Amino acid sequence: MASTYLTRSLSSTSTSWTISLWVKRSLISSNQYIISWGSSGSTSNGIGFSGADLFQYFSEATSSNPASSAVYRDTNGWYHLVVKNNAGTITLYVNGEAITTTGGTSGSALSSSTFTIGRWTTGAYSFNGSMSHVHLTDGTAYDATAFGQYDANGVWTIKTSPSVTYGTNGFFILKDGNSVTDQSGEGNNLTVGGGTLTNTEDSPSNVFATMNPLFAGDANITYSNGNLKLTSTSEAQKNAVSTMAVSSGKWYCEMVSRTGTNYPGFGIMDSQSILQTSVSYLGSSIDSYCMFQQGDYYNNGSASSTGITWGVGSIMGIAIDLDSATKTIKFYKDGAEVHSATIATPANGYVFAASHNTNGTISEINFGNGYFGTTAVTDAGINASGIGIFEYDVPTGYTALSTKGLNL
Repeated sequence: MASTYLTRSLSSTSTSWTISLWVKRSLISSNQYIISWGSSGSTSNGIGFSGADLFQYFSEATSSNPASSAVYRDTNGWYHLVVKNNAGTITLYVNGEAITTTGGTSGSALSSSTFTIGRWTTGAYSFNGSMSHVHLTDGTAYDATAFGQYDANGVWTIKTSPSVTYGTNGFFILKDGNSVTDQSGEGNNLTVGGGTLTNTEDSPSNVFATMNPLFAGDANITYSNGNLKLTSTSEAQKNAVSTMAVSSGKWYCEMVSRTGTNYPGFGIMDSQSILQTSVSYLGSSIDSYCMFQQGDYYNNGSASSTGITWGVGSIMGIAIDLDSATKTIKFYKDGAEVHSATIATPANGYVFAASHNTNGTISEINFGNGYFGTTAVTDAGINASGIGIFEYDVPTGYTALSTKGLNL
């Protein structure tokens, strides 16, 4: 959401309430408020993540600040967060479990004020990430089990239509995509401010890969737009890798360069590279493979020219086949295959990767969520697997790198 936020005016006060929502973090180690209400000062309240990545509730009215003992730094998966205020006593839940907290348990009532989703009441400390299935119940305190449940595999999942009473100010939004129309039946719609909402394919029921901001080799890269836009901040060599690794299957993704002659590269590398503190350029090792924008293909430090170059805005597709006896990587330019090479059987699994070597280099990746940065794909290609939205046709037998794709 970053700069985008939602608001609604609350019409009354209630000492018991519940907030339930699913979030996927994009930025860590910074103060971010997911929801806030009340006037700035003695009546303000909020829930969010601290700079130490603790999940917390904050109340200036009660000087109470219940915060988790655990840290929540996962930028790949979704968290189900619930805050329950039962007549003044706060309980925090993460993924169905009541968590251990410090800093008190006193909670404030909902007040006649502006209820804000996506930032603090004054406009600071914006949440950077995605949200889904946002509930507010006014007048009733519910446990997390009212909004989620364990499936047959022991995974905590969404109850898409929970049986709860929403009350005067309650609502249920972002149920299916980016709609802020209240689905509770109370008619309490919210208003969008600060930008527009985008509807990504990434959801709590199908988590897509992103680029990994915790990777040790990317200190000179800034991540944005859900960790799918990469911007170099120095001349130093730097790489970025996906949050998911694979050792079998057939996988496809698309990447685009937004800069001209800065020679970004895209490809794959051994997943154990994420443990390295210093990483050379993509394609420099025996277990990394890369196509650079100027058309050179690299593996094990050896370059071969393909005669194909990518201009600004050209979309590079990458397809890796780890199921066939001969493992391959194929590169596509704007939907047409331009190069194919044999790759080694992965020792530790492969991650998709991007390589930058010039300050200001910008690239964007689509793992199937339907966007390059904040720009939706222009004309979705054919995808027989039905998982993910790409600009061009997905090669037959390949699919998007996501939890549903991994379970095919």
